[in-house]
Amino acid sequence: MASDETPPVRRRRPRYPGRNPRKFHEKYKELNPDRYEAEVLKIVDSGKTPAGTHRAIMVDEVLAVLAPKPGAIAVDCTLGFGAHAKALLARIQPDGLLIGLDVDPIELPRTVGRLRAAGFLESSFRAHRSNFAGLPQVLAAEGIARADLILADLGVSSMQLDNPERGFTFKEPGPLDMRMNPARGEPAARFLAHQSEHKLARILEENADEPDALLIAGALKARSIATTLDLRRCVEEALVTARPKSSDGEVEKAVRRTFQALRIAVNDEFSALDSFLRQLPECLAAGGRAAVLTFHSGEDRRVKKAFEAGRDAGLYETIADEVVRPTPEEVRANPRAGPAKLRWAVRA
Repeated sequence: MASDETPPVRRRRPRYPGRNPRKFHEKYKELNPDRYEAEVLKIVDSGKTPAGTHRAIMVDEVLAVLAPKPGAIAVDCTLGFGAHAKALLARIQPDGLLIGLDVDPIELPRTVGRLRAAGFLESSFRAHRSNFAGLPQVLAAEGIARADLILADLGVSSMQLDNPERGFTFKEPGPLDMRMNPARGEPAARFLAHQSEHKLARILEENADEPDALLIAGALKARSIATTLDLRRCVEEALVTARPKSSDGEVEKAVRRTFQALRIAVNDEFSALDSFLRQLPECLAAGGRAAVLTFHSGEDRRVKKAFEAGRDAGLYETIADEVVRPTPEEVRANPRAGPAKLRWAVRA
């Protein structure tokens, strides 16, 4: 008698050209690390970050600064891929609690799933979709007056940078979006369209210390920009036309700074950071410790000045005398760690 069950359809993965696919969505091994663990480890050992993942930066230094202890209440204000959170969670058990914040609705549930799979259940780890500026509201929702440890890693996660659909990268063509939360605000292409040339130049100067801000702003207003490739070509052509002897390295740095400046503006990152730093002392318990990882001068200046002002006002007992940098070994193993700076403060 014939079976009524329909045999499952076996789907073969798409065949991509070459042995080592270059485009993000073609890197099927990197995007499936559980299935291709050995291949992914080779990529990590070569000093690269596998597609769709993120390598936490300065984990040992963060742990040394925050000194987590069993039973502590910790907050990771920028949950990202969850590696910093996982390291903290392991050290605050038993009875410790980590609250994770992240504004990205795409990556947050994936990270929660990874941490749940690692054994951190609701009793030890809870997550909220929120910008770090919303820290006081998140603590209030949890019924927590103040936390013992607070971490904010201000870097953009590799999962966001590498995926061309998110519009953060200039390495592959994609829509010029750049929103951390794609459901809110306006994409970078629309943001660009209604800024004046003067305003764009100021954004490039303030958000990325771009020396050719006026030149690039004029070029951006002279043409329609809809994709990441449009933006990259516009900056490249503007610099090469103005200075034909510009090196490839100089031009690429200008492209990077332009993408950085627009991302900060689209997500209003500096306003959120200023709000977070103002509220931080009142979110820390007496003797509580805060650590902030920054990745460019605009962020670092704000953190440094806020910590100094807090110390002078008696809110912080002590702060970092010198910025902490990643070791040469970490930078060699993970070049994206290169610009990182770590500052810390202890609540009075």
